[in-house]
Amino acid sequence: MKICIYGAGAIGGLLGVKLALSGQEVTLIARGPHLAAIQAKGLRLISGGEELLARPRALEDPTAAGPQDYVIIAVKTTGVGAIAEGMAPLLGPETAVVTAMNGIPWWYFWRQEGPWRDRQLSTIDPDGRLWRAIPPERCVGCVVYPAAEILEPGVVRHVYGNRFMLGEPDGKKSQRVEDLSAALTAAGFKAPVRPNIRDDIWLKLWGNLSFNPVSALTHGTLAGMANDGNVCAVVRVMMVEAERVARSLGVDLSVDVDTRIGWAKDVGEHKTSMLQDLEQGRPMEIDALTGVVAEMCDLVGIETPMIDTILALVRQRARVAGSYPA
Repeated sequence: MKICIYGAGAIGGLLGVKLALSGQEVTLIARGPHLAAIQAKGLRLISGGEELLARPRALEDPTAAGPQDYVIIAVKTTGVGAIAEGMAPLLGPETAVVTAMNGIPWWYFWRQEGPWRDRQLSTIDPDGRLWRAIPPERCVGCVVYPAAEILEPGVVRHVYGNRFMLGEPDGKKSQRVEDLSAALTAAGFKAPVRPNIRDDIWLKLWGNLSFNPVSALTHGTLAGMANDGNVCAVVRVMMVEAERVARSLGVDLSVDVDTRIGWAKDVGEHKTSMLQDLEQGRPMEIDALTGVVAEMCDLVGIETPMIDTILALVRQRARVAGSYPA
């Protein structure tokens, strides 16, 4: 099976090493010192007290890779627009594109029954480029639960988690999603095929849309925010507002607000990805995690004053830091 991982960073590197060692034909698309290190010495993964080394093909230009069976997008949502049209050489007639990213994907409303069927979301795909370059019919949903980090070029450390929830937008158990699940399972991951991947997207997003922007404003860790009564109260109001929106969209959240907050608390003194991006001067995933929720609020006609307030504040904080468009 030919699998291209576009974005061989922390999560992409984790996937790349384990899939390559399980016998899949893996190609990594990377750049800079990380790419040079992988090409020279292979990609090392430190996980669970052991060190694994794989030597998958690593390229900067996807043209050299040729058509794939699967392309797993493992870049930040802020970077998808820059790579979408350049992915064309990887896409054969049957190539599936796996959106292994945080937040709401551009294909979210594709073929969803209801008044918003096939609606495109302007917050995350303002000119429809993603919809055209990577058509929704190619896409397989993926909710990523592992955490990992790049220790140095060519070296990835797996911090925790091994679940990659998979699902077709239409809920069918297609052969392509079953085969991908089998490949990920053989590589040592938990990769169940879910009947409604939108529910799983929202369950993770529920924490991200609130804890991430609040952490960027407070510089608090997950446990630090959850254990601070006043800060946690803000997070909780955001989540209650978002729950109303999600349920109006037909989403079934399988746990209550306090249980979901408890999951974040259990992660411990961990900095959210948005806070890490702010501290390192990288583009922040504000729109895919929180801005798009505000757009959905308008769609369903539900007022979300706390989400709107935090969104305005974090956008301004990010602009000042140069991590969000002016």
